[in-house]
Order: sequence, then structure tokens, then C-alpha cells
Amino acid sequence: MLRQFFMGCVAGVLVMASILVNAQERTLDEVKKEVMRRAARINPFEGIRHEDAEEIVKSLASLDRDHWAQQWCKVGLGYEAKGDELAKQGADGRQIGEMYDFAFNYCRIGRYPVASTPGKQEAYRHSLRMFRKAAKYFDPPLQIVEVPFEGKQLTGYLQIPKGVVKPPVVMHWGGVDGWKEDRQGAAGAILRAGLASLSVDMPGTGENPVLYVEPNAERTFSAFIDYLLQRSDVDGKRIGVWGGSYGGYWAAKLAFVEAKRIKGAVLHGGNVHYGFQEKWLVPALTQTASTYLFGPASLFEARSQAMGVKTLDEFLKAAPKLSLKDKGLLDKPSAPLLGVNGKKDDQAPVEDIYLLMEYGNPKEARIYPEGGHMGRTPGMDSAEITKMIVDWLKLRLSQ
Repeated sequence: MLRQFFMGCVAGVLVMASILVNAQERTLDEVKKEVMRRAARINPFEGIRHEDAEEIVKSLASLDRDHWAQQWCKVGLGYEAKGDELAKQGADGRQIGEMYDFAFNYCRIGRYPVASTPGKQEAYRHSLRMFRKAAKYFDPPLQIVEVPFEGKQLTGYLQIPKGVVKPPVVMHWGGVDGWKEDRQGAAGAILRAGLASLSVDMPGTGENPVLYVEPNAERTFSAFIDYLLQRSDVDGKRIGVWGGSYGGYWAAKLAFVEAKRIKGAVLHGGNVHYGFQEKWLVPALTQTASTYLFGPASLFEARSQAMGVKTLDEFLKAAPKLSLKDKGLLDKPSAPLLGVNGKKDDQAPVEDIYLLMEYGNPKEARIYPEGGHMGRTPGMDSAEITKMIVDWLKLRLSQ
């Protein structure tokens, strides 16, 4: 009996080892093809030029992370230099801003999905500098918000729509690879709806000093709520929150822990309980992740950096502790909560949205039956999903 148990354990270890060995990134040729498929259209390549992508793809000799960062940043730095020259010449602000925006997007791709090596960290620093150069020409203007936090600092980007007196605010963020600088598409939709936009970094990403797994890491968002309540030019008593991808978890959690201070929360393609369990995580991080540019191994790299862990074993031990069900929150009163995802998502299980609807006060959901991660559906413009979310938030913030 003991021998059978021992052999079973060995077999389990061998299976796990086999999974990890097979959890490879896409090949260089596969990545090149995927870059060109997405170039100038699909995340994270929507803000670049197709012809530039062709040249960069030709220059890629390997998937070495620093080589990747260098090749993309080389083009980004060229656009920054063009922007600097136009600024010296006193050119039209839109032209200058466009050059800096291109510069940002190329360096953003250089650090994508995560600033995990010296070269990618340098690419991230470049992207921050270029984004803030571009932001000087945004309309409406972008304010860099700096909030003291436990001896450190939180940084966010606030934009207020023109002609709207004291508008409600949507605080929003992305996942492990989409940081606050990458949220201008969402910010634009929010602003067009007459709402103020505050884009921030979720725990474990960008300039947020707190790791994803740190107890009560949502207090970084609470600090921004405190800050908004003090401003006279926005309505801090009408705040909505919207978390995307792996960041969706924080929107769901805030719906419970900040139920009295927010008017609505959107869980967009994130986890609540099932997505933090080994049964889901092992295939998601080693075998599937079909929409992830470099494949599942890269998704694991990005998530593990946000979580502050190194190995899959450490990840599998840390993740279940995040479960909102196991924390006993699901039966508690929540702010209005909208769950959005695709039924075929292989990064976050749609079952987590169904779970939310089985507990506590009524929740709302929009499930895309043919959609993958974040509800993205072949043949459908993802801007439709953005508009649906913003319309829901506007309705909630008007009440």
C-alpha cells in the first residue's frame, strides 16, 4: 500500500515535470507571424505602424528578452528624437504629441509583457518618459497624480472631461501586462461619456509599490479614493472602478470592501475563486493561454512577477489565499457589480462570474458566448465591449 502511494506521488511529480517542460513559449517564427497579424490593430501593437513592425520583425534574431527590448526601443527612441526636433522647431502640438505617442508605444512593446530583465526595465523607463512627454499634448489635459502611501508613493493619471462640472470618476487599471500608461483607449471612452478618468497600476505592476499577494493590497486603491474625496473638481462620492484581466480581481474585491464608497465595479476578465485554484492554474499557466503573445510560459512569468513568486509551486501555494469565497466576502453586501468575460476564456474562468451571482445581493453579467479572454470575439470590434462597460458605469454613477 505504501509502495503504491509512493509510486503515485512519483508519477504525479513526473506529470508535473512533464507539464513544465512543455510549457514553452512560442517559437521565434510563430511570434513573428503573430506580431504581423496584430500590427497596428490588436493589443499590444495597436499604436504602431505596420511598416515599422515589418522591419523590426526582420531584425529579431531570437526571443531573448533584452534583444526584444532593444529592437523595439531602437525605433521608439527614433520617434522620440523626431518629437524633440519638432518641439525645438515650434511645430504643431498634435504633430509633436503623435511622435511621442509612437515612441511610447514601441518602448511599451519593448518591456512587454513585463519588465523582467535589465533590457526590459530600461524599455519601461523609456516608455514612462515618452508617455509623459506625449501626455503634455493630450486633450483634455492629463494630470500626474501623486499620493503619499505608507512612506512611499502612488502614481495615477487623471483626466477631466471639458465642459463638465464636478464629474463622477472611473478609476481603472489593467492586468499583469497592461499598465496605467496603456489605458488611454479606455480613458478616451470614459471621457467621451462625460466621466473623469483615473488610470492606476494594480498591485504588483508598474509603479505600484505593493505586491499582488500582500495582505489587503487593495488599500492602494482605497488611498486613491481618499484622495478623490478631497478634490473639488471631481465628485469623489460617485466613483466607479473597472479592473481588466488579472486586475479584474481587485474590482470584485473592492465591490465588497469598499461597498459604501463606490457606486459600481466591473470585473472584466478576472478571477474570483476558481481561477486561483491549482486545477485551473496548471493548464492556464503551462498549456493554454491561447491569446498570449509568447505563450503560457510568458503568462506565468508576468503573473509570477506581479505575485512576487519564482516557481509554479510557490504560485500554486500563494494563489488560493486570494479567493474571495474563502475570505468569506461573497455573502457580504456589495456595490453594484458587473462581470464581463468570454465563455471560452482560457486565462480566467467564466465560472467565477457565475459564482458571484450565486451569493449575496444580485449581480449583473455580460457573457460573450464565442468570446475568449476579456470577451474578445472573432469578427467583433472589442470597442463594443468597452462601450458597454462605460455605459453601465455611467448609469451607475448617475444614481
